[in-house]
Amino acid sequence: MNKLKFFIVSDSVGETAELVAKAAASQFRQDLDTVSMKRFSHIEDKSQLTEIAWLAEQQQAVIVYTLVRSDMRAALIFECEQHNVQCVDLLGPIMKSVEHVLGERPIEEPGLVRQLDDDYFRKIEAIEFAVKYDDGRDPRGVLNADIVLVGISRTSKTPLSQYLAHQRFKVANVPLVPEVEPPAELYNIDPSKCFGLVISPEILNSIRKERLIALGLKDDASYAKIDRIEEEILHFNKVVNKIGCTVIDVSNRAVEETANVILSQMNNREFERIRKDLHR
Repeated sequence: MNKLKFFIVSDSVGETAELVAKAAASQFRQDLDTVSMKRFSHIEDKSQLTEIAWLAEQQQAVIVYTLVRSDMRAALIFECEQHNVQCVDLLGPIMKSVEHVLGERPIEEPGLVRQLDDDYFRKIEAIEFAVKYDDGRDPRGVLNADIVLVGISRTSKTPLSQYLAHQRFKVANVPLVPEVEPPAELYNIDPSKCFGLVISPEILNSIRKERLIALGLKDDASYAKIDRIEEEILHFNKVVNKIGCTVIDVSNRAVEETANVILSQMNNREFERIRKDLHR
């Protein structure tokens, strides 16, 4: 199999182009650890584009770029044609479409999206919220959260909360333990914003054993035994059935995949709400 190489070219940091390139590579069963990603950030001079295109030709790399200046985009396209290099423009087409809709020219000033704005502060607020209301520290956060996660120990509630917080959602998560009554707030929220996280007992058994070993403890503690895990899952099922929330099996899912399931469901519900409002 050919080794896939990407040159990420940007007049800013280049993280957007790198994420898109990785998403594309994943559709060809490429092991992302072996896909080469080289960033060329803060590119401001056309002479740099000539060198990058030459290097891409030598290494048979695909250039993926986010350049806001139209003259820089045109220059890179020209250089890629000269060197017979595949290149993909991520910003140009959408900027053209927006220009057509608004009837005005773009500013073409690099780095504007990274300036401090309301969106940035919403993100910081969401991250602080997730930290404050992590692991059921204060059940009052459940009532003010955009998303509430419930699950037994080691079902990725905390990393999922942080991931969703970076998407500007205020997330509270609550651990469920048979010996502890769930906070009353859980039963007073809209079930559509609550998501239960469940996992295979066998996989959780392995995860908990590794956790105990990492803490310098023996792996035969009750916490990691199948009987105990099944008891916790039974308790979990009782609670989520009472709440009436969606349950997601996280056994073989990365945090990003679970987040996508949650966000997809929330988007579908929002679309349905908008559709109903339009037909009133």
